[in-house]
Amino acid sequence: MAPKTTPPVLSVRALNRATLARQLLLSRATMAPDEAVSHLLGLQAQNTKPPYYALAARLADFRPEDLSTLMEERAVARIVTLRSTLHTHTAADVLTLRPLVQGARDREVRIFRKGLDGVDLDRLATLARRFVEERPRTPKEIREALLAEWPDADPQALTVAARCRLPLVQVTPRGLWRRGGQVCLTTAEHWLGRPAEPVPAPDDTVLRYLAAFGPASVKDMQTWCGLTRLRETFERLCPRLLAFRDEQGVELFDLPDAPRPDGETPAPPRFLPEFDNLLLSHADRSRVVAAEHKVRTWKGNQPYRVFLLDGFLAGLWRIEETEQRTTMTIEPFGVPNRTRRAELTEEAERMLAIMAPAGVPHTIAFGTVAR
Repeated sequence: MAPKTTPPVLSVRALNRATLARQLLLSRATMAPDEAVSHLLGLQAQNTKPPYYALAARLADFRPEDLSTLMEERAVARIVTLRSTLHTHTAADVLTLRPLVQGARDREVRIFRKGLDGVDLDRLATLARRFVEERPRTPKEIREALLAEWPDADPQALTVAARCRLPLVQVTPRGLWRRGGQVCLTTAEHWLGRPAEPVPAPDDTVLRYLAAFGPASVKDMQTWCGLTRLRETFERLCPRLLAFRDEQGVELFDLPDAPRPDGETPAPPRFLPEFDNLLLSHADRSRVVAAEHKVRTWKGNQPYRVFLLDGFLAGLWRIEETEQRTTMTIEPFGVPNRTRRAELTEEAERMLAIMAPAGVPHTIAFGTVAR
């Protein structure tokens, strides 16, 4: 029997460049917005604007109105899926990924079981479905309707149970570009006009995850989706995958034909929104976030918008809009040299040309991040 070969080691920079290439951040893609949303397996959408900024950083000819139109046409929708957080997904992924992560949603309900004493969860799901399919309802309306049935239950627990037991989407105008709307919910099946798919085997999603976030470990994917016990799936797929190790010896898997650029491949600056999945989808985030910066991108439970330099997290940014002027402030963690500063300014100009209100002057300012 031939000795088992030791998988090759991928350096942090090699992992960085490979991930940036999959994330459409090494060079901008020419694909359509719905194709990009599908390739990326959804966009973090805890706030309404991040999906738009995420695509502006990744696509060559993106206009915010393009994604907004897809939402109005119900080709994409906002729904709680990965890690119990809101994502913008294509309609197809709403109806397949949501059932796939149902096990994680069931675990979430169990966390609130003390507040659900005496509540029949199947009956809760039936009543909530009927209620939100009559017309989209606010979370407050859903909570009050369920409290009428179970007045002794914890109100928050009832809301969580409804959200976890049912695939509830946020209907438009919520989430449309530069348009407002309170959160109103109905079922994905009702909003999209077709039934959910049967719970799929995770194999295809593993391959899609590697295409968008690889090379990656089993624990990386579990961090991304909130599921557990995926080792068996990876082992079943091993004949179709390549094996690597990171510098700490962790086993990584990848698709044979996926891009793995040289670690010295140039990586241009990119401005990313808060909650961007690039920063949340691996157990070990050192491929993008250096150890000394891990705690500098959050305040409480709220993240800042961040930017990349040479492929790695390098600072924060923010935008302030008034009727008279739009100001984008860039706050590096260090002091960029003249070339890096010029690159950041050029990328900021491009972002503002796409995302800032038309006809309003804009300013780019540099600041510093307080330690």
